[in-house]
Amino acid sequence: MAFIRKRGNIYYLVHNLRKQGRVRQMNLARLGRRARISDQVVEEVRAKHPLMHIDWKRLRQKASEELLCPLQADSRYWCGLLSAIRNLHLEIGDLQLPEPDMTTDRELRLQLAWELKLLQKTLNLKLRECHRCRLLPLRKPELGVPNR
Repeated sequence: MAFIRKRGNIYYLVHNLRKQGRVRQMNLARLGRRARISDQVVEEVRAKHPLMHIDWKRLRQKASEELLCPLQADSRYWCGLLSAIRNLHLEIGDLQLPEPDMTTDRELRLQLAWELKLLQKTLNLKLRECHRCRLLPLRKPELGVPNR
């Protein structure tokens, strides 16, 4: 039976095996800093271990419970999230979008545009939640501007 295990700050999908009378753990997938079971993880595990029966519905439910734990009061989690947001902001800011005739891979261009649009929608949704919870003011504060 597969289950989620946390080692340090990383979550893994593991399965117990009995070899020579001893229980051994086999890593099926590395889930990362958050216990997220995506369709890609499911496909990879099914490709590597086609004969293994895994209750994906139960595991995804367990992963969603694990995801809520760090959000409660773990300041290290929030600092890591802020750092990741800042890094992503810098990466996207430095991104030089290819000219349509310079890139031959049209599918890759479309996928990049789609992912940026999805990111924009996700950010707008989260910003609306911040406004609703009064975490953000309605207007941008003027920082560092002296009153005249």
